[in-house]
Amino acid sequence: MPYNTLNLSTSKPVISWANHQLAAEETKMAKNVASLPFVFKHVALMPDVHLGKGALVGSVIATQDAIIPAAVGVDIGCGMCAIKTPFVADQVAGKLKQIRREIEAKIPVGFNDNREIEKSVTNWQGWKQFKDLHPKVQHLDSKAMKQLGSLGGGNHFIELCLDTEDSVWLMLHSGSRNIGNMLAQHHIETAKTLAKIVENPLPDRDLAYFVTGTPEFAHYWRDLQWAQEYARFNREVMMARFKQIVEQAVAGGKPTKPLLEVNCHHNYAEKEVHFGEEVYITRKGAVRAQASDYGIIPGSMGAKSFIVKGKGNSESYCSCSHGAGRLMSRTQAKKRFSVDDLVQQTDGVECRKDVGVLDEIPGAYKPIAEVMQQQTDLVEVVATLKQVVCVKG
Repeated sequence: MPYNTLNLSTSKPVISWANHQLAAEETKMAKNVASLPFVFKHVALMPDVHLGKGALVGSVIATQDAIIPAAVGVDIGCGMCAIKTPFVADQVAGKLKQIRREIEAKIPVGFNDNREIEKSVTNWQGWKQFKDLHPKVQHLDSKAMKQLGSLGGGNHFIELCLDTEDSVWLMLHSGSRNIGNMLAQHHIETAKTLAKIVENPLPDRDLAYFVTGTPEFAHYWRDLQWAQEYARFNREVMMARFKQIVEQAVAGGKPTKPLLEVNCHHNYAEKEVHFGEEVYITRKGAVRAQASDYGIIPGSMGAKSFIVKGKGNSESYCSCSHGAGRLMSRTQAKKRFSVDDLVQQTDGVECRKDVGVLDEIPGAYKPIAEVMQQQTDLVEVVATLKQVVCVKG
């Protein structure tokens, strides 16, 4: 689907791949961002766009000489990891409950930490830079180490999936845990304080920003890059454990080589070249989709997910959606649906079916097939997956 340009009368246009009208609050949020003086060329909205904090989730914001910490958000480096295994459906048949129990026993979820810290975690090179991070997180070094290799809560998940050819895939969704959250909050607060001091008239306090060349920008950028690497490695550590669990269940613990590996952020910022200029790209709920980039677009826990390859669409700043996008808030989902609805909508999936995950019911999300249809010019589908095991925080 080609994008459309929203009629917002802003200094920089907003272009959208979504086929639905933005609600009043969403329109205001898009308008606020596009009105900022340092926004480059245009703001791009992905098909799964919905309300966020400061900026819309599912937006790609290119900026020159400035960055907005709240647009990146508090789950710095949140993203997806997937591997295609050499196993097939018949090999995991009858073992799904066992695999789910092993995942829940070996990978901490929610607010839980690892009781034991494995060697790969203590050897991570990122610890050398910890002393350079924001002074207010220095007491969190032990917690950050214990949480490396843990899932978290909310919409984070671990799934065993089958593709249309019955190959077994392992997939998970997580970010930079408490340490990323704390770093983000401290920097967002600093940006808001600075805006107040210099009496910067912002359309929304959550759009407070740092300007290049200032110590505040430099400190945020350093901490941001560190947290993004922490998030990436966090997914690698969990995936290694997940792979061992499946290998133990299927092949007596014999190690196997993945046929394809993908690890991509969808809440992050990087320096990239677009339209011949070096800019800061903030993807808030969006995946990089440069030509030949592999990405992951998951549906809800009762729907399909997709492994994709980017087409390098310049107008989207080489980006695509990061999922189906929520249709309703968590509170609305809990009011509208029952546990019986959850059982029905997750039929055939080995997962929790209780009130604790009711806010993650498939009906709370947009239909993933529609979202995919709206971005055929952004990505091509490499594999279509359906989960058979799902573990949530």
